[in-house]
Amino acid sequence: MSPIAFLRKPTFWLIVLATLAFAFVPLWHDNVELREELLIAAIYIILAANLNLMIGYAGYINFGNIVFFGLGGYVCVWLVSSHGWPLVAAALAGAAGVSFVALLFGLGILRLRGAYFALSTIGVNEGVKAFVANFTPWGGSTGIYLSIEAFQPLGGPKQALWVIYLLLVAVMGLSLLLSYAIKTSKFGLGLLAIGQNEDAAAVLGVPTPRYKALVYSASAFLPAAAGALFFFKSAFIQPDDAFDLVFSTEAIVAVMLGGQGTVIGPALGAFLYEELRSTLLTSQTFSNFQMVIAGVLLLVIVLFVPGGLMGWIHRRWPRAKRVLE
Repeated sequence: MSPIAFLRKPTFWLIVLATLAFAFVPLWHDNVELREELLIAAIYIILAANLNLMIGYAGYINFGNIVFFGLGGYVCVWLVSSHGWPLVAAALAGAAGVSFVALLFGLGILRLRGAYFALSTIGVNEGVKAFVANFTPWGGSTGIYLSIEAFQPLGGPKQALWVIYLLLVAVMGLSLLLSYAIKTSKFGLGLLAIGQNEDAAAVLGVPTPRYKALVYSASAFLPAAAGALFFFKSAFIQPDDAFDLVFSTEAIVAVMLGGQGTVIGPALGAFLYEELRSTLLTSQTFSNFQMVIAGVLLLVIVLFVPGGLMGWIHRRWPRAKRVLE
């Protein structure tokens, strides 16, 4: 698709409008509570949109997607705390490094398929978590803590929280635009062919090993950047928080809820799931049953609405495909 045609698509402008809404609605009344709520929603959208590149396009379920988020956070916090790097430079360096490592890993583990690949991604996450927990330069099991001076280049702690939020919203918008750009490209067409029938795609000339490794690498870059910003905001990072498989499971639920293989679906699913999650966590009755309800929700989607919300919308209103891709 040409750049002009890309800019004319309603989906592009819908992504732009949603990103601007995330950025400016909390700023309008300096609403800190809304900012923190939307920040978590933005992180879930980033994870779901990039996970959709593997699940929705290439047809590979990645349970260890959170490893990119955690590694990006560790590299960034380490560069800032030990070497005095600026936040943006450290976040970009972490994202680039994690993406390159993902490319190398992808060339190996993407030879596996189905349940074997899914299990291998869990193994990668747990292996990296064990390594980091014993890696002394990164604080081992106690992690890395930032001093308050790290926030001074951003205008102090209060101003830094708004800067980090806006940067995370920008990463969210870029995640959705990346998903849309890939889906509407020749590369995306090859990924969709792999997702439908990998052997047939290879026969038709799709370089399946290269395409799979490239999309695995692409799905790592922006989650790593998001992890860098999130853990810098938190001012500390520990292995248990950075590599928590619950986040990956929740991201999969969000993708399935919204509709895998679509652009808007994972974002919609992530936003709705985060709203449900926050409601459950603040409920005295259901606060301990968050993951149980997430599992039941995933089961219901798979059995009764396999196309997710976007699949249901497209069946109910076929013309909606022109706007909600």
